This record gives sequence, C-alpha cells and structure tokens, in this order.
Amino acid sequence: MERRISIRCGNMTATALLNGSGTALKLWEVLPIETKATTWGGEIYFAVPVSMDEDDGRATVEPGDIAYWPPGRAFCIFFGTTPASIGNEIRPASPVNMLGRIEGDLKQFKSVITGMRVRITRCD
Repeated sequence: MERRISIRCGNMTATALLNGSGTALKLWEVLPIETKATTWGGEIYFAVPVSMDEDDGRATVEPGDIAYWPPGRAFCIFFGTTPASIGNEIRPASPVNMLGRIEGDLKQFKSVITGMRVRITRCD
C-alpha cells in the first residue's frame, strides 16, 4: 500500500511518498501533526509524537529525502546542505532513519522560516 503525505507550511504544499520502514509506519499512525518548523541550513525539522531508536541510520542523505532524527524525535526534510555538511553532501546532525522522499520542486522549501506552522496529513 502506498502511503503519501501532504506537508503544508505557510503558502507552500508538498507531497511525499513514505517508504515501508517501521519508522514511517509509526509516523503514519500518528497523523495528522501540526507544529512549528525549525530550519538548519537546507533542512527543516520539527518534533513529532513518535519515539524510535536509530534503525539503519544514515549519516548523509540526498536532496528531497525525508527522515526521522531519533535524538530529537524529529521529522526532517532535506533540500540542501546543513551546517554539518562537508562540501556538497547533505549531512544531518547525527544519523537519521529514512522515511521517504518529497515529490516535486524542492525550491519551495527555501521560503520556510523558523516558527512557521507546519501541518502533515495523510493524502486521500
């Protein structure tokens, strides 16, 4: 079963396709989520009501990846380099559990600023 989510922040809306991981399933089960975004370079993250340990954690990711950061119990959207990046790689603060990928244009995430309301829902 495909699981798509909608991410709304300010005037932007994006969809993402979740993978089949246990972490992605846990996230799916707690939707909808509404909270405030925080930015960290080319990453947007925010706390979610999910508590999972690191599971096949990745130290680097690709543009458009979405992931769960276990130490912060946070959902992360990666669209560019972060302060931890070396060169052009995209490096989270510490390894993350992959959740899936954004579908569409990543440039819109550049408009998100810390404190903006973000809402994640299931797509019908």
